[in-house]
Amino acid sequence: MRTRSRVIGGVLAVSLFTQLSACGTLFYPDRRGQIDGKIDPAIAVANAIGLLFYVIPGLIAFGIDFATGAIYLPDDNYSMAPEKLQEAIGADGVVDQAKLKAIIEAETGRSLPLDDPRLIQHTGSVEQLAAFGLRPAA
Repeated sequence: MRTRSRVIGGVLAVSLFTQLSACGTLFYPDRRGQIDGKIDPAIAVANAIGLLFYVIPGLIAFGIDFATGAIYLPDDNYSMAPEKLQEAIGADGVVDQAKLKAIIEAETGRSLPLDDPRLIQHTGSVEQLAAFGLRPAA
């Protein structure tokens, strides 16, 4: 009986470990926000292992990685971590367009037309700021 409980405990521990390690969001949080690119084979295999053993958690791992963009290999020219954009947020919580443009241009080497009239700006919420580790200052 004691051996059986150890085996069950070991299987449970291994299954929880594989599910924690099967998500590219945990391995590479700096890849969040990518839209497309080449899929990272290591992350795809880790998610596939979760899919083989546990169908629902494996599908969830794939879904999270595709939704966050963490499954894609980084493109050094166009990807940027959200934490680098904190300098563009003023003390009152308003985004300074000039600082934002300068940060994006320094990081990616591309100048974005932030003053384009076709640019659609969305207002956020406190929950969205918390998801990126930002604190509202307004």
